[in-house]
Amino acid sequence: MILFRSPDEVPDDFGPTVVAIGKFDGVHAGHRAVLQKMLVDAAGLGARSAVVTFDRHPLALLNPAKLPPALVAPHQKAALLASTGIDATLMLEFNEKLASEEPEDFVRRVLVDSLHARSVLIGEDFRFGRDGAGTPALLRELGERYGFTVDELPDVRSAPSGRRVSSTWIRELLAGGDVATAAQLLGRPPAVWGEVVHGAKRGRELGYPTANLEAATQGLVPRDGVYAGWLIDGVAASQPGTRVRYPAAISVGDNPTFDDVHRRQVEAYVLDETDLDLYGHVVEVQFVARLRGMSAFAGIEALKDQMADDVERSREILLTAPSASDAQRRG
Repeated sequence: MILFRSPDEVPDDFGPTVVAIGKFDGVHAGHRAVLQKMLVDAAGLGARSAVVTFDRHPLALLNPAKLPPALVAPHQKAALLASTGIDATLMLEFNEKLASEEPEDFVRRVLVDSLHARSVLIGEDFRFGRDGAGTPALLRELGERYGFTVDELPDVRSAPSGRRVSSTWIRELLAGGDVATAAQLLGRPPAVWGEVVHGAKRGRELGYPTANLEAATQGLVPRDGVYAGWLIDGVAASQPGTRVRYPAAISVGDNPTFDDVHRRQVEAYVLDETDLDLYGHVVEVQFVARLRGMSAFAGIEALKDQMADDVERSREILLTAPSASDAQRRG
C-alpha cells in the first residue's frame, strides 16, 4: 500500500480510483465491510482502491472536550489499512484549513483533481466540509457534476442486539476489560504499541521478568487487570526482519501491592523466557482474555503464587489451541 500525506503527493496518473472516506478508527468489522466493497468495485471498474482518512479525530480540533480516546495511532491505522490489500491511503492532516474548507472545494481538490474518483463509498453518518455542511445528498449532487457515483453503505450491526458496530462500542468494551468481545468487533485482538523501557525490575526479582512499555503507548489500553495475550517484536519500520510473536501474561495498572509505582503501566511477561532482551524495541501487545482485576496482595509470596496461576491460565488460553503451535509464533 502507498501512503500519501497530502493530495499533492498523489501522482497525476494514479487514478482512476474507487474511494472510501472516513475516520476508520480501529479499522473494525464495519470499516472492513466498506473496504471489501471498495476492493470489489475497484476490480469491476479496473480502478485503484484508495482510502481518504485523517491523522486525528476531527474533534481534536473542533471540540477537544468531547474527543474520545483513539483506538489506534495514525501509524497503526495505516498498517491495518495496508493489511486489507488496498492500493493507497491518503491520510490528511486535520487542521484549521481543512476544517474550514467548503464541501465542493474538498471534493474537487481531493476526490477529483487528486484521486480521479469514479466511485465514492461512505457510511450512513458521513459528513464533510466546513461545519459538516457536506451531506451524502450533497456528495451525490457533486458526483453528478464531476463524474463519480456515491454509494452510501448501511451500518454493520450485531445480529443478537442489532447494535451498530462502532468505535464507540469498542471503547466501552475496553473500558470494561471485555477484550474478547472487542476482538470480535475488531476482527483481531485489541492492541497497544510502545517502546520497551527499563522499569523497577521487580518482575525479574520475582522470577517473572517483564517487558515494560513506555508511558506514551499508542492505542487504547483496556481496563486495569491481568490479561493473557501476545507480545509481538519487530513491528517498527526501524526493526526490519522477521516479526516474532510470543505468548504473554500482561499486567495493566499501577501494581497496588507496592507503593512506588506512580503511573498506570503495561508490562508483559513472555512465557518461559527469562533472558529475552527487548529494551529499545517497539513492540505490539495484544490482549486476548482478561484473567482478573488488579489487586493488592498481603505479601510477596501471595503475589508470586497468583502470578504463577496467571501464567498457567495464560498458557492454557494461548497454547492449547492448534493455532498456537510454535510454527505459527512467527508472522
